[in-house]
Amino acid sequence: MDIKRDFPDLWREYFDGAELPIAFYYADKPLEDAMAKPPAGRRCFIADLARVRRGESLCFDAGSIGCPGGKRYLGFSHELMPNFEYFLSCGIPGKLEGERYKKSPELVREAMKRAPAFHAPAPWIVFKRWDRLDDGDRPEVAVFFARPDVLSGLFTLSSFDEVETSTVYAPFSAGCGSIVQYPYLEKDAAQPRCILGMFDVSARPFVPEDTLTFAVPMANLERMVRNMKESFLIASSWAAVRRRIEKAAS
Repeated sequence: MDIKRDFPDLWREYFDGAELPIAFYYADKPLEDAMAKPPAGRRCFIADLARVRRGESLCFDAGSIGCPGGKRYLGFSHELMPNFEYFLSCGIPGKLEGERYKKSPELVREAMKRAPAFHAPAPWIVFKRWDRLDDGDRPEVAVFFARPDVLSGLFTLSSFDEVETSTVYAPFSAGCGSIVQYPYLEKDAAQPRCILGMFDVSARPFVPEDTLTFAVPMANLERMVRNMKESFLIASSWAAVRRRIEKAAS
């Protein structure tokens, strides 16, 4: 099976109307005709990915990412903003508003000690919608922006040929971390997991209200695609869900 060529047809057959995933890979050289412009100010990286979902290919380096978190979770920086432990928790009265995602600064410090380290393997990262991939592209992770019915299919398909019940992981993370950092690190694991994400409240305004993400390392996606024609996707139970997916897209 040529997964880049065959996947879109299988996707239309079983998930007709649902949007294709975007894919990314790191590169030693920039994609000259897809360079993302340096931001004029602070800009959430998830907002940039909306353009990729619409079909525009984009290539980023550290200078073209508009927020410190994006740089960090794409592996281009390891710096944290000053007083980050207060920013993520209770803030500093009169100085810094806290997001209150964690109960205390001490809890943030401990959580950051346990967070995985991530170093970008190359100076550039390329994002393309699946149908924009070229023969020379080597995607490393596919990211689905999906509604619950589509997520249910992806979730179930991910464990179709697995004994383990925990084939999907939902880490506490920034939105870009659940799309890039965590699934990229999973790809080299002995048993890679898919990452359910976009629970980051700060990133939610940049995706539709009924959408989460499902990020899949390529080894997992290849198995999932090969299993489609013998899985629950050919059963009557999925047919009812598939009709609803098609109706929602119409």
